[in-house]
Formats: sequence, structure tokens, C-alpha cells
Amino acid sequence: MDTNDPARSSGPAPTDPPHPDPAPDPRTDLSRELPRQLARTQRFTLGVPRSFTLSPDGARVLFLRTRGSEDRTSCLWLLAGGAEQLLVDPDTLGAAPGEVPQAELIRRERARERSGGIVAYATDAAVTTVVFALDGALWTVRTDGGAARRIATAGPVVDPRPDPAGRRVAYVTDGALRVVGLDGGADRLLAAPENADVTYGLAEHVAAEEMHRVRGHWWAPDGSALLAARVDTARVRRWWISDPAHPSRPPRAIAYPAAGTPNADVSLYVLGLDGSRTEVDWDRTAYEYLTAVTWDAHGPLLGVQSRDQKTVRVLAADPDGGATRLLHEQRDPAWVELVPGTPARTASGALVHTADTGNSRRLTVDGRPVTPDGLHIRQVVAVQGESVLFVACDEPTEEHLWRYDAGPGGAAAPVRLSSGPGLHTGSAAGGALLLDSRTERGHRATLLRDGGRATVIASLAATPALAPRVTWLRAGEREIRTALVLPSWYEPGAARLPVLVASYGGPAMRLVTRGGGWSMVEAQWFAEEGFAVVVADGRGTPGRDPAWEKTVRGDSLSAPLEDQVTALRAAAEHCADLDLGRVGIRGWSYGGTLAATAVIRRPDVFHAAISGAAPSDQRLYDTHWRERFLGHPDEEPEAYERSSPIGEAASLRRPLLLVHGMADDNVVVAHALRMSAALLAAHRPHQVLPLSGVTHSPTDATVVEGLLRHQVNFLREALNIPGPAAV
Repeated sequence: MDTNDPARSSGPAPTDPPHPDPAPDPRTDLSRELPRQLARTQRFTLGVPRSFTLSPDGARVLFLRTRGSEDRTSCLWLLAGGAEQLLVDPDTLGAAPGEVPQAELIRRERARERSGGIVAYATDAAVTTVVFALDGALWTVRTDGGAARRIATAGPVVDPRPDPAGRRVAYVTDGALRVVGLDGGADRLLAAPENADVTYGLAEHVAAEEMHRVRGHWWAPDGSALLAARVDTARVRRWWISDPAHPSRPPRAIAYPAAGTPNADVSLYVLGLDGSRTEVDWDRTAYEYLTAVTWDAHGPLLGVQSRDQKTVRVLAADPDGGATRLLHEQRDPAWVELVPGTPARTASGALVHTADTGNSRRLTVDGRPVTPDGLHIRQVVAVQGESVLFVACDEPTEEHLWRYDAGPGGAAAPVRLSSGPGLHTGSAAGGALLLDSRTERGHRATLLRDGGRATVIASLAATPALAPRVTWLRAGEREIRTALVLPSWYEPGAARLPVLVASYGGPAMRLVTRGGGWSMVEAQWFAEEGFAVVVADGRGTPGRDPAWEKTVRGDSLSAPLEDQVTALRAAAEHCADLDLGRVGIRGWSYGGTLAATAVIRRPDVFHAAISGAAPSDQRLYDTHWRERFLGHPDEEPEAYERSSPIGEAASLRRPLLLVHGMADDNVVVAHALRMSAALLAAHRPHQVLPLSGVTHSPTDATVVEGLLRHQVNFLREALNIPGPAAV
């Protein structure tokens, strides 16, 4: 921090005078309704079709969807013959509700799953047999007819998966991996935990939260064996999540590997249905992270990563003896980015991976880049034969579905399958293409068949009470993608508008996209309350190029904060009515850390902040995510100091509201409590809003609505903005 800047001095910040003439309330009934609508629709996610599976012949599509825009029960649907069919409605199964296993609740939290009912399913290779868990019970249904039926199991079921032929189901119960026949066959134990610290068949915390690996067991193509992760958390430190609002309830222990502390010991086994057990052998001391696993026609394939994340190896494994051989090694002086869907192999055995070359993250097949410079790979969706389906972007506000097919000599160029601004993904099989598109007009899923026939899978999501009015900008020399949202009632020159910067700004996601979604609708609500809202994706956010992403190595706050200031000033240049003397900033998770840092370091620019669920002490966050950007805290302690606003708490001169869920097991509430303690010790006034029983993402309708209204009232008071006494 530049202490020579008089605007950042330790003296008292100037007090902004109150607006002399309160204006009449310009809000519409629709803007008053929006917080309630956001809460009831779970930010417009209810009623949206998701989790698509396209059958190999392209004739059928399975998917999940709630029955309406405010219904929280997810059901299993089938599209066949151009018509939708409700395949399984959980409310009609006639089974007494059971208790969801704790391991399933943890899995849902890692996946940010917010609905109830059928929240996940798996199928056989033909997409004929479907299995799912409901309240701990195992159910199966066929897509070619017949009612859903319950399968007896040895205990509450987590993550059931059928074998490729649809004859058996593997599932986890109480940390044990078991297999049961769908035709009434025996329920067999494949691997039992040796003690309470061990599980088989489940992903550990950092794999599910940070590595895109949410699974812990994988069938062999012939159904004769499974690969299973064994996770031993004995050396991982325990944290305790309690519910202070209910002191009679005991705290819950979680194995949380905080930065610089031991990780879980993760190994991999081939478990045969004949009772055989073979450990897959690699140097787990040098490569302690198991980042990816698959079992294709060529055998088991896995990715492993070093603790410093600067090296990733792709290994082929012998399922009989467990030996591994090196297929590929990738190194990077900052970190090797893990791309979902990689590694994989084509039918001929060519390795599908990515490489950071030039200014792009390029798709590679058999070691050769097959995508052009400027096209940035985000995900490999599927590998079918010699065809690779992937998502990539050449413009940070968009993502498109592409296909690469090896032509004669392997020289074919990739083809873009989606069109129009938005975020597009999908799948392909049997001459059919399923496009899953999110645009500013909403969500649209379309099945396209040979001959041009198209079938739309209906979205039952609510129409937002407010339509976002977004002006798309490119700020500064770096062309920072920026969205400016103004009130619907705004007239140029009629009044000065206070500003709310509402960015995320970090490595996990972008907000400035043409994919629509709740964040821009929420921004419009704040605009209707009298703000000009600025949202910017600066350095560190994904979707541009490797150098852009890796700017934050060693310092996760300085460059992103500088880019927020640049975006704010660019928005003010575009619209002269922005009042830069009244600027608030709000954010959640990393965005909350950015907001607190902004108001501390740059009180000359930001005059009030709302910091929600913020990781304020970076040493309290998990190993894989935090060490990726800041290194090991014992080796690079200064990086943690630069990126933790707690050490700068004494410099606060502006209003700050800290918000945190008391049940958060990702960014634990200790972050907010330590930040508050540092502010209190420095005699710096601030506010703390604890959310009882709330995890990292609030879902309770009362909390969601009340939190929005509380935030706007805080900003009105902190920035001396006239308006209704309460919203």
C-alpha cells in the first residue's frame, strides 16, 4: 500500500454532506417485488432444465427440472419423440421421507445444490437404466417404460452409479463402497473403511470444492471392477461448525485442510467384483493431489498434481498390477490450471489435453495444438471416437460449444456449433446436437436433429420482475469487460446518481457475461433503488488468457482492485451523471474480500463497503485453492499478508458491513470474527450481520430477501442517500 498517497492517509475521512432535497420515490411496484421474487425462485434457477444426458442414438434426453418457478422439488424428466414426459416425481413415490445422509449433504454443498427431490442421477451406457438416491434410498427407473422401483440397500445411499450394462449399482454408505444387483442380486461389500477417518468412493473436500472432481468411484467399461478413491483424513485438522442459535445441538466436525496444513491421504484402488484389490501406484509424496480419474477402453487414466500445483502428470494405469506409466507432464512457473474434462483419450488412444501456449489455453490432441491462438479452452465436454466436444471463448463475455474432428492427416479445424451472444454448452450423439444456452433473453435448451428438426425443452423459470438495462463497456487499456446498469427512470442530466460497484473480480467466476442470470437482475434492482451499478471482470477472472488469470499469483488483491477503479472511472466517463463522491462497493466470497480491501486501501474512491462471506484471513482457506495463488504460507508469508485485509484493519475510515453465514463450512465464520476483532482492536467502527444456520450461499427465502433490503438500507445511510426509511 502506498502510504505517501494523501488520499490514503490515516487521518479522518471527509464527511459527505447529506442530499438537501429528498427526491420522490421513483421505484415501481416491480422493483419492490424483486427481492421477494429472487428469494422464492432461488435466483431464477427453479424451473430451469439442467443435468442433461443425451442417449447414444440421439433420440432421448434425460434432465432434471422442478415443476415450476417456485417449486423446490427437482424431478426427473424424459424427452422422447418430441414430447416431454415426467419420468419420476418424488412426491408420488409413496415412500416415507428419510433422512439425507450427512455425506450427501456435504456433496450437495460442494456442488452448490439448492433444490430438493432428485438432485442427481446416473445412467448406464445406453441411457436406458437410471438410478438416483432420494432421502438416502436407492431408486431405479427405465426410460423405455415402467414405474420407478426402490432397491434394498445395506444403508443410506450416496452417489449411486450403475455399471455400463445397467445390471448393478455401486454406491457409498457410511464410508463403504458396495455393489447391489438391480435384478434382486446380492448386496456386496467391495471396500470397508478401516476406521472412522477413512472413506471409499467419495471425493475429499479440496477435490470437490476446487478440482472439479466431484466423484470418488468409476466403473470399468466391462463392469467387472471399479476404480475407487480411498480418502484418509486422519492427519487433516478438525474444525467445528456449530449453530449458536441452537445451543442444544452439538457442533459438527469437519476435516478442513487449511493452507499450509496436511491434506487428506488419497490413494486409488482397483476393486474387482471377484473380491480382488489392487492399489494404483504413483509417487503420492511428490504428487499428492489426485485431480482426475477415468476408465476408458484403453484402461484407467488419471491426473496427479504436485502440492505446489506447478506440475501435473497424466498417468496410464495397469488395472491388473497397478503400475502406472507417464503419458504427459505439464509445468508452469505459476500453476497448472486444471481444465474440466481433461485428460481424456480418443478411440485411437490419442491423449486429449490442453496447453498454455502463446496467449491462449489451447486444446491438444496427441500433444499437438488443434485450436488457434486466441481461442481459450474452458472445458472438454466429451470425447467420442476421434471427435472432441469442448467449450471455449474468444471473447470474455461469451462461451461457445465447439467440435474438433480429426480429418485426413489430423488437419481438420475446429467448428463452432453455437451462435449468438451467450454462454453455450451441450452434447452430441447419434447425429443429434443438444444445445444448452444461457443468453440475455433467458435459458434455452434445444435438441437439433439431422434434417434441421428442433425441439425446445421448456424452461419453467419465472420472468424477472425487472429486465436488466445493461450498457457494455471496455475500460482502460486492458479493455476490462464492464457492465453499467442504470435505473429505468434515469434521464441524462436530471440528477446525479450514487454508484454501487458490485463485482466478484476473482478467479472463480465472471459476472460480466452475455449469459443473463440473476446477478444482472439483482444489479437492476439496486439501480431502481437509485444507484448506477458498475460490474467489472478485471485481472484474475477466468475466460481471457493464462497471463491475465495468473496476474494474481502472489498478490490476489492489488491488480483486481486497480482494475475496479479503472472500470469505475470508465463508467463515469461514459455517463457524466455518476457521482464519484458517493461510491459504495459490495461483494460475496472473494468479492467480499475485494470490497473490504477497496474501502480500506482506497477511501478516496470507495466510501462504504459490504463484505459478504469473505475469506479475510487467507491462512484459514483450503490448501488447494489458496496455495495455488499464494504459495505455501511457511514459504511465502508475505503473499498471505498482502492478500488478507485483516492486517490493514486499522486503516479503515469508511463504513463497513461484514455479513457471514454461521454454518459456512467453506469460508468459515472465523474469517468475519477475526476481521471484526482486528477492527475493534483498532477502534474502527463497523457492523457485523451474522446469518444463523446459513452456509456459504443463502437459500432461505426470508434470509435472501431480508439481506438484500438490509444492504440497500446500509448503503443509503452510509452514503447519505435520501430515500424510503425502509425498503
